[in-house]
Amino acid sequence: MKKRNLIFKILIAGACLLSCERDFLEKQPDENLDIDKVFSERQFAEGFLSSVYHNMPPMLEISRWEERNPFTGASDEMEITWTGAYSHLLNSGAWSPADFHPDVWGFMYEGIRKTNIFLENIDRVPMDERDKEVWKGEAIFLRAYYHFNIMKMYGAVPIVDRTIKLDEDFSKIRRNPVDKVAEFIASECDKAIAILDWNVEPIDYGRITKAAAMGLKSRVLLYMASPLFNGNPDYRNLKNDDGTRLFPDYDANRWAQAAAAAKACIDGAEQNGYGLYYSPTNDPMDNYQKVFTIRNNREVLLARNNGVKQHFERCANPTSYGGYSIYCPTQGLVDAYEMNNGEKPISGYNSDGSPIINPQSGYREDGFVAAKHPKDYYPAGVSNMYINRDPRFYASITFAGSRWKNAEVQFWFTGKDGREKAGSDYCISGYLMRKMVNHTSNIPQNQFGLNTWVEIRLAEIYLNYAEALNESQGPVADVYKYLNLIRTRSGMPDLPAGLSKESMRERIQQERRVEMAFEAQRYFDVRRWKIARSYDSGPIYGMNIMAGTHLKDPAYYKRTVIERRVFTSPKHYLWPIQIGEIEKNPYMVQNVGW
Repeated sequence: MKKRNLIFKILIAGACLLSCERDFLEKQPDENLDIDKVFSERQFAEGFLSSVYHNMPPMLEISRWEERNPFTGASDEMEITWTGAYSHLLNSGAWSPADFHPDVWGFMYEGIRKTNIFLENIDRVPMDERDKEVWKGEAIFLRAYYHFNIMKMYGAVPIVDRTIKLDEDFSKIRRNPVDKVAEFIASECDKAIAILDWNVEPIDYGRITKAAAMGLKSRVLLYMASPLFNGNPDYRNLKNDDGTRLFPDYDANRWAQAAAAAKACIDGAEQNGYGLYYSPTNDPMDNYQKVFTIRNNREVLLARNNGVKQHFERCANPTSYGGYSIYCPTQGLVDAYEMNNGEKPISGYNSDGSPIINPQSGYREDGFVAAKHPKDYYPAGVSNMYINRDPRFYASITFAGSRWKNAEVQFWFTGKDGREKAGSDYCISGYLMRKMVNHTSNIPQNQFGLNTWVEIRLAEIYLNYAEALNESQGPVADVYKYLNLIRTRSGMPDLPAGLSKESMRERIQQERRVEMAFEAQRYFDVRRWKIARSYDSGPIYGMNIMAGTHLKDPAYYKRTVIERRVFTSPKHYLWPIQIGEIEKNPYMVQNVGW
């Protein structure tokens, strides 16, 4: 298969539209569609806009390259059992500029090409002017969103804000400095914000709103303020052939800009009906769990409707229930969930990987609980490792002895979900991802519900604001306020008063790790904070799935290395430009270390 590259992608989506003799869409009955026809009728133009939306990555199926989300499996959150997942190459350090899966670069530039064609032709369509303006706002947002998706992976990237003609000199394409890319994305968000409405009718759920545009602006400015992009000495000497530096000097004001953008989003969203989701019962576990299963709830600023995702459901379900058991959270993530008293269970690790238990937390790794949780978060008999934890743990992680669809989950060796009875699909860590899984699906009867990927939600903007404000002003009242709002929703105590800026930074990073687990944030967070080497290299632990004959068998509950990962700094902080791009345009400078 030929390598897809930037030049191909920015041409292929619309090159056929440049000639009236060529088709650019699938043939409709008894007619061919050319660019004039498409932008002469509303229904065809809307179909083209739908094609622009198509380039939003589905993200939900984290083991398949075509979903373009290798990030969850390549973070310290998860190990994917299936050997074909691209994340294994990232974890082993075996990826290179010659790889072309998952082709986020090409797919995003294809989407950018479509948005440019749409924006340059939509004024030709005879239709309601307000509807036309809204469509423009949606396309402008998507152009910004697609640029952001490649910026967060590659840093400095070419800004493409117009269609590129067939007869242009492509060797003139250069990477734009990362701060200019971020400024472009933020300015595009501002344009969309000025046009779009806060809310859409239920029939239009999934379409872009003002809330989504404000959320993206918050995200890109937070990234730009972070150490990876803001004055990073590792990339100081990365320059284009004309001497243009691709990474800027440090500017402390970027944190204040990020804080202002996040606060504007929060205020505007809350004034227009958005807020943290609470379940009708106000049960802390349900409050969190149903953010991802109740479609179109008030916390969601942007989501992608994925329809029925049978493969995702199977990957996250135990084998005894017809699942594949391959979305396996790590012991490190399990350890990150606090006890319900707000104390960390683990304060660190010894050189052999054994945990240093925080004696004030009440956490134990020996013995088994005698009674079930009052709200059925866990049954009697489970390991003491899993009791009295942050309710978000029970909403996110399936562990040995926990209940799934009214049945006990048995990950120990001889258990019905254990390694002895499994083939190539099995739970390698002793944990499965529960968050986002549709609880109404019935795999044995081949019945599946609808799935949604939540791309931006209000809780993230709270976290963005708290982080940026702490970096710009220190742990002021609003930092505590918005972090504690998130914790209260999930039944956790407020943060302790009197934290220093540095201690608050650690608490923010901890809170973000737990709250945003499996949402394709962790991979980028540890990189933008420049702490990835501490988390994404060395041994990854799980339970001892090769031992255990019953729920209370201590042999199973032994921390065991399930993978050893490689992270080379600064090389692995950014992705390499594909070799096909370099071959087409030798002036496309490569990232550091590649």
